[in-house]
Amino acid sequence: MLIRPLEPYDTDEAAAVWWQARHADPSQLPPAIHTAGEVATWFADVLLPDAQTWVALDDDRVIAVLTLDGDDLDQLYVAPDAAGQGIGSTLVDLAKDLRPGGLALWTFQTNLRAQAFYRSHGFTEVRRTDGATNEERAPDVRMTWGNHPEADRSH
Repeated sequence: MLIRPLEPYDTDEAAAVWWQARHADPSQLPPAIHTAGEVATWFADVLLPDAQTWVALDDDRVIAVLTLDGDDLDQLYVAPDAAGQGIGSTLVDLAKDLRPGGLALWTFQTNLRAQAFYRSHGFTEVRRTDGATNEERAPDVRMTWGNHPEADRSH
């Protein structure tokens, strides 16, 4: 497996991984509100130039995506056929190495697997919301790791 920054020629494949992972288990995630084409455009026009995004590749095929937006772990998706192989853990470790001062993330309240995954990597829940501020309008959970400024809110 190779991990490297997202390149322009990766955006369609990375967007496809995001799309597949978002639709793999509807009980864990609310329906995506954007089309696959809109997601591909978002990867090319927003994530590529404006965020730090990495891809994990296996035999030159994108199998996972990690995006950091400041100290937010903004996106972490693994292709369904590559899940359970430690790729997500490797990408979380990369994020921690890149942001040793701490990280924060949002996940949906229905995504119990993601919450357990992040807890296993030292993240703690700091608050829950009704989802009024996310695009899906789905209840979510804020989690932090390390000395992230929001971590103090959990005490």
